Amino acid sequence: MWCVVDPIFAEPRLAEVYDPLDPDRGDLDAYVAMVDEFGARSVLDIGCGTGTLACLLTRRGLTVTAVDPAAASLAVARTKPGADRVRWVHGYATDLPPLQVDLVTMTGNVAQVFVADAEWAATLRAAYAALRPGGRLVFETRDPAVKAWLEWNRERSYQRTVVPGVGGVQAWHELLDVRGDLVSFRSTVVFESDGAVLTSESTLRFRHRDEITASLAAAGYVVDGVRQAPDRPGRELVFIARRASSLIGTRSPRTRTGLPALDRLRVS
Repeated sequence: MWCVVDPIFAEPRLAEVYDPLDPDRGDLDAYVAMVDEFGARSVLDIGCGTGTLACLLTRRGLTVTAVDPAAASLAVARTKPGADRVRWVHGYATDLPPLQVDLVTMTGNVAQVFVADAEWAATLRAAYAALRPGGRLVFETRDPAVKAWLEWNRERSYQRTVVPGVGGVQAWHELLDVRGDLVSFRSTVVFESDGAVLTSESTLRFRHRDEITASLAAAGYVVDGVRQAPDRPGRELVFIARRASSLIGTRSPRTRTGLPALDRLRVS
């Protein structure tokens, strides 16, 4: 049970321009602050993508494991300062070796890529298994009440960036479909050097707060709090869940659960 990774993360040419097209990672400041707040010395980053947070934390002296199914994104991650001290895992959360970390993170709305309940539940169980007793899982998700997808169109999202060694790159996002809590959109990237046009389609799930809280409780977590994302107050929620002493009402996953189309694109 896993989904194919979206081209925007698996296609080498797109992965190489991912960071230049989204250079402001101020959203990670909240996670760095929580590392300090909770006194974490070891971190697992699920859906690490191009490894910005993982490398940032390892440069601060933490022990970091980072997992992602997109080989192209990991190739970019391995070129960054501090990457040699990160334990990179090419695969899925359910593929991880035994771990006992202080903190598990899912940044950039990675939590929304798990559109099926089984995928989400298995990922929560895998994160739980990787945590030491008392360790915490922290992640963000868009508040569906805001309907962020209404702003996902070419007019609002278009950008042109000159990438060193690549040239001019144009990018934008377009909403494709909304069905209940599932939202699909297309990302388009144009390389001006040769006119290549590459597209990638993604589907995200917009779970409500109560639904997420219930899923965490079912996986054995205690929800310590839900905060506003500092960089997007009123638009995104940050969940802080603590590993309880035993797993409640769940079984260890035996099927592979993917990290499809990890939506770190800050489209709204």
